[in-house]
Amino acid sequence: MFLSTEEINVGHTIVGLVSATSRIMLAADEIDQYQMFDQLIEEAKQKLTKRAELKGGDGLVGVRFNTEIVNVNVAPKFLIVVGYGTVVKLDK
Repeated sequence: MFLSTEEINVGHTIVGLVSATSRIMLAADEIDQYQMFDQLIEEAKQKLTKRAELKGGDGLVGVRFNTEIVNVNVAPKFLIVVGYGTVVKLDK
């Protein structure tokens, strides 16, 4: 299974789209833990890969990740990553 932010230069068939969301709630004393986005992106990549496999795909192209920081009153704060991409099956 491969993930690519670009198109691939081999024959393929588009199978469909998948998306995945990962999030973490930060306590008041953890408000500046932005390096946790790396962990959330890895989690989202694993979810995307699993969903692409369930659709019978060989990989994902056009993969993108959106990050967001959501404040709820004073605390807690949520870090959210949404990933999405196009599932493809390589031509044999």
